Amino acid sequence: MILYLVGISCVGKTTIGKMLADNIDFSFFDLDEEIQNYYKKPIERIQDECLTMNRYREKASVVLDMLFSKNIDSVISGTPSGLKYSYLQVYKKHKADKDLYSILINDLHENVLERLTFYDKDSNPIPEKLDDSKKKRYLKEIKADYNFFKDSYNRADFKINIHNISLANIPNMIINELQTSKKIGSI
Repeated sequence: MILYLVGISCVGKTTIGKMLADNIDFSFFDLDEEIQNYYKKPIERIQDECLTMNRYREKASVVLDMLFSKNIDSVISGTPSGLKYSYLQVYKKHKADKDLYSILINDLHENVLERLTFYDKDSNPIPEKLDDSKKKRYLKEIKADYNFFKDSYNRADFKINIHNISLANIPNMIINELQTSKKIGSI
């Protein structure tokens, strides 16, 4: 079984994905890390080499295809556009013949704002203090990102809203949702 987590940046896909994978004894893959490992350079450097974001997504989809092809029980933390563009084509290709489920992780925009992380071109974290003006601007960008990807998020097999849910309880919430909604046996 493959559980593919999607959602906007900084919603918690990686943190939740690692916890979920540990909880059910699955392998965990962060798509961004796997892309960097495969191409042996940071994400932004790969994006700079591509003329368009669509071309970058096509390159990144090669890695997603490889992860889905492993045929091992795994949790994969995807990208914001994980059910759109070339990612969607790879997902559909594997969905047809695999036990593959997409899970949207959703939270209030204000909560996502509190988790924002910034990186330089080499994927090193940059400390950033957000004043009220920056918070307002980034909140507006988070809302715009969500609206941009909203249609693709509606494609997710499961939608998990983590607002007001303790981080420690989210993996069990996902497991319960999978077992009740799709009649999936023990994970």
